[in-house]
Amino acid sequence: MERTASAHHSHAARKAGKRLPQGRLGIDPVLAALVADGVLASAEATRAAAAARETKIEVHPLVLLANLKLPGLQPPGVELSLERLTEWLAQEVGLPYVRIDPTKVDVPAVTALVSQAYAQRYRFLPLDVQAERVRIATSEPHALDWMGDVARLSRREIDLVVVNPLDLNRYTMEFFGVTRSVRGARDARDSKDANAGMPNFEQLVELGRAGELGADDRHVVHIVDWLLQYAYEQRASDIHLEPRRDVSRVRFRIDGVLHKVYELPSAVMTAVTARIKVLGRMDLAERRRPQDGRIKTRSPGGREVEMRLSTMPTAFGEKTVMRIFDPDTAFKNLEQLGFEPDEATAWSALTERPHGIVLVTGPTGSGKTTTLYSALRRLATSEVNVCTVEDPIEMIATEFNQMQVHQQIDLSFASGVRTLLRQDPDIIMIGEIRDLDTAQMAVQASLTGHLVLSTLHTNDAASAITRLLDLGVPHYLIAPTLNGVLAQRLVRTLCPHCKQPAAVEEAAWVALNDPRQPQPRPTAGTFGPKGCLECRNTGFLGRTGLYELLTLTPTLRGLIRADMDLDGFIRAAADQGMRTLRQTGMRKIAQGLTTAEEVVAVLPPRE
Repeated sequence: MERTASAHHSHAARKAGKRLPQGRLGIDPVLAALVADGVLASAEATRAAAAARETKIEVHPLVLLANLKLPGLQPPGVELSLERLTEWLAQEVGLPYVRIDPTKVDVPAVTALVSQAYAQRYRFLPLDVQAERVRIATSEPHALDWMGDVARLSRREIDLVVVNPLDLNRYTMEFFGVTRSVRGARDARDSKDANAGMPNFEQLVELGRAGELGADDRHVVHIVDWLLQYAYEQRASDIHLEPRRDVSRVRFRIDGVLHKVYELPSAVMTAVTARIKVLGRMDLAERRRPQDGRIKTRSPGGREVEMRLSTMPTAFGEKTVMRIFDPDTAFKNLEQLGFEPDEATAWSALTERPHGIVLVTGPTGSGKTTTLYSALRRLATSEVNVCTVEDPIEMIATEFNQMQVHQQIDLSFASGVRTLLRQDPDIIMIGEIRDLDTAQMAVQASLTGHLVLSTLHTNDAASAITRLLDLGVPHYLIAPTLNGVLAQRLVRTLCPHCKQPAAVEEAAWVALNDPRQPQPRPTAGTFGPKGCLECRNTGFLGRTGLYELLTLTPTLRGLIRADMDLDGFIRAAADQGMRTLRQTGMRKIAQGLTTAEEVVAVLPPRE
């Protein structure tokens, strides 16, 4: 094992030659190597050396240079950021460069390999521990005196990679810190009882400052804070806490896909769940029934973020899901949501009408709430009274008057709308039309001069009409009141940093194509995923919307009957200019935003 460590060290030394001497990096050798490689001008190197001499504290040379914001030579004038300098260092010493992705690190395994003090002393951090090999990150690729000892004690071969020094220091502190907290929480058997006695807090919870906590509780507080911080940073939309018999798991949903990020002892998971329930003002003693709650806190960047909590009893304890609502995400403009210019114009025209019903349809998680909130925020001026009735309130917005459904006191959607009609509203948003009573109240509200926005669970836009008919709404009331329907889906978008030209597979195009309106398979101009540091090697970064907007014209209103022919109605809507979800998906593929496979995965099944 020691021979492997030494081989890596020798290879790095040969690659770098005499530019970077053995031992920890110094500012002068680094500047000399940057100038020799044509990365930095000599004059800038001289200025940087002078600044380094004036620095009184010990700073890694790359961090010092990044703070100076020096203009580079390749390409000319572009600032030498810490990431660019770290990439240069990795190339200089002949080692791979990586960015640490905490969702891919098995924190208990890597922190069990060495102590925190040893890792900090020699400035390295294990990232991946396998049966025969261990991947270790360092920002000091020529200070490797520790490699022989670690290789011998771990009985594994070492694969070295280079990471930026700030990430190395941060994740060393956080990985070992959370491991220490998990161990402390596991040993503190009374943590659950201590949490049970904690008082209710203000709606805005400052992480880590939520009241008087005992010594045992600080471990659980740290674990919860750590999980929330990582969820924000990784752009997670949901946090899943899933109890199991011995080891429970934590998963994040990122861009619609679940990723396992951590495993906790089940006793610790129970304490973490209790902590979250207290913050969400939920009944700590009740574990047999599902509960809902809400937390409002701040992201690491200082923005207020709301989380909707839901617990569910399972065989091994309470499963908790926290849905994260970032205001920057929930209140996007139409272009950011993925609307084409003509779609944005038509949607704005629908939602700006003085009265009538506008519906948004799609499965759970398709972005209906985001679309509605964005529309409402645009409409909610000082001259307009916007009222909502929701179950639950997804995000508290100061521009609206929001009411939550409470079935225990017979406050349903229908009774909520009845109440709102006495509140002199201009615009009413109903969280979901689930039954005939709610549908009838929506129709009544629109007939009395109000604009009503709501959601339905249907596969496409035209099916919303048949759904209303199935609920029992007469066709002669649907025709005059329904203004339009927006069906939508969310698809992952290709990472702009690494997407590469790729042909659309024949099988995917066959599944995507509409036999009623067949399109030729594109042979050029399309892209596929590759994977890079920015997208965690998934090839995808973020999501965008696919939309099918049905605007009710006089011709289409005349086709709404009790025994309506849905296929004939869809053909007529297409003739009136409606673009189907499949056609929208094809446009996104042609624009290089996503792939045929992604679009096919979210489309409704063909009849």
